[in-house]
Amino acid sequence: MGKIILTGDRPTGRLHLGHYVGSLRERVALQEKGGYDEMFVFIADVQALTDNAANPEKVRQNVIEVALDYLSVGLDPEKVTIFIQSMVPQLHEMTQFFSNLVTVARLQRNPTVKTEIRMRGFGEEGGEQQAFGSGVPVGFFTYPISQAADICFCKATTVPVGEDQEPMLEQCREIVRSFNTIYGPVLVEPEILLPSKSVCRRLPGTDGKAKMSKSLGNCIYLADDPAEVKKKVMSMFTDPGHLKVEDPGKVEGNCVFTYLDAFAEPEDFPRFWPEYGSLDEVKDHYRRGGLGDVKCKKFLLAVLEDRLAPIRERRARWEKDIPGVYEILRKGSEKACAVAAKTLHEMKDAMKINYFDDAALIAEQAEKYNR
Repeated sequence: MGKIILTGDRPTGRLHLGHYVGSLRERVALQEKGGYDEMFVFIADVQALTDNAANPEKVRQNVIEVALDYLSVGLDPEKVTIFIQSMVPQLHEMTQFFSNLVTVARLQRNPTVKTEIRMRGFGEEGGEQQAFGSGVPVGFFTYPISQAADICFCKATTVPVGEDQEPMLEQCREIVRSFNTIYGPVLVEPEILLPSKSVCRRLPGTDGKAKMSKSLGNCIYLADDPAEVKKKVMSMFTDPGHLKVEDPGKVEGNCVFTYLDAFAEPEDFPRFWPEYGSLDEVKDHYRRGGLGDVKCKKFLLAVLEDRLAPIRERRARWEKDIPGVYEILRKGSEKACAVAAKTLHEMKDAMKINYFDDAALIAEQAEKYNR
């Protein structure tokens, strides 16, 4: 079996720089590099509904926003299959089968689930028992099982995601092992593909919080215009002890330098800041004092604008052809359905619930009752 790549995002809003360095940039690089049999990228609208059940219109509108972000970063529908999760009904059937292989206790131990529940304010604060109380929708609590189905439908071998999704991949592998042990070797254990730069695995928000998050309001979105990006960069958290230019500054925990670690390349210096030959030189100067935050922010802004300008241009083109975007999603969903149907058929064969396809079973029962 060849290499099959699967990855996706929840349509909870426009995608931001955290998504870009954490996964999107890697997807485009893989697309251009090749060396795989198939790449599937999906919009996880069913998972988005697990905590937006009362606001389906929000999810509906965000599906096209995420699709536009995918196309604007350079994902090519001629090379990658882009689809909508809810348009592949086989995924939901697989989820049901997988749910019999996972205990409630195991779901409660999933670090990603626990973190997401706290972030969304389900249940009451004050302990794990309360966090997993009546305030948590069943669909949200069990979404790691749904995510396993998303991965397994195409027998994905590689899943490029951020570091926070590692527990989800491990849970998927457990489900695959359980299924294959009980029923037979049908499914494939996926491997996680993390960004090559460790700083990109969990990009902090502009306010210095641990993670860039829509709910925290600390994002720079791929679709932000230049004025908005400038406003966010210039107000970015730095070193609170670096009060004067001549003061020594701290690089660690300083958002500007974290973002430069994630985005700046050697070729950016002769183009945007020729006084320095590398980021290490900038860091050394900042640490010993004599380098102000504004100059660092202006360099970061130049680097980000260089990356975001072509993304904005592609988005503007696709925004003029929304029916074409939906057609890409329709075709991709049809292809994903065909792949999922084949895997589901194999699963049902292994589970012995292929009643109408099993001629031997029918003959055996006929003989049993007509002796």
